[in-house]
Amino acid sequence: MVSLWGGRKISDQEHLLNLAESSKHLLALVKANKFKLDKATFTELHSLVARNETLEWGHFRGEGKETSYTPDVALGEHGRYTPLPTLKGAPDLNRAFLHGVEELNNQVDHPFEKALAFFLFGALQQFFFDGNKRTSRFMMNGILMSEGIDAISVPAAKVQDFNEKMVRFYLRKDATEMMEFMAGCYESK
Repeated sequence: MVSLWGGRKISDQEHLLNLAESSKHLLALVKANKFKLDKATFTELHSLVARNETLEWGHFRGEGKETSYTPDVALGEHGRYTPLPTLKGAPDLNRAFLHGVEELNNQVDHPFEKALAFFLFGALQQFFFDGNKRTSRFMMNGILMSEGIDAISVPAAKVQDFNEKMVRFYLRKDATEMMEFMAGCYESK
């Protein structure tokens, strides 16, 4: 289906509207000092980011009707990355989330490093059926803005580089290259 927006697909239009609404909501949370690095905020943002775009939204894989399908991440010529399986009630995903956030809060003092690490943590664990990188970037920016640090965005000219580095991150599970890349996106503003 084609929308009224210059021949774009309706799914593209919805994607952009979801991102705009998510951005407004995140900014409102930060301004009201209500942004938290917790599951409630993460799933709330996901419910806006991925609304009508994925199998289910607003809760971890396995906490809704679908309790057995485990999506994977396409890595091009390198195959696929498969995260923890989808299980009814999402026990493994909930455990991973609680442990990850606890480690970030206890081991990472600098908010910039914590924000980047959360983005990669959310992207790697694939807590949702889709929209993991987008939602994790919103959480990253919420952490930053809550500390008075400008948000980070990946410029269109660097998207290909971002995608290539993300593939290597999924393959190696080494965050160094992506942390440097994201820091570079911040510094090049």
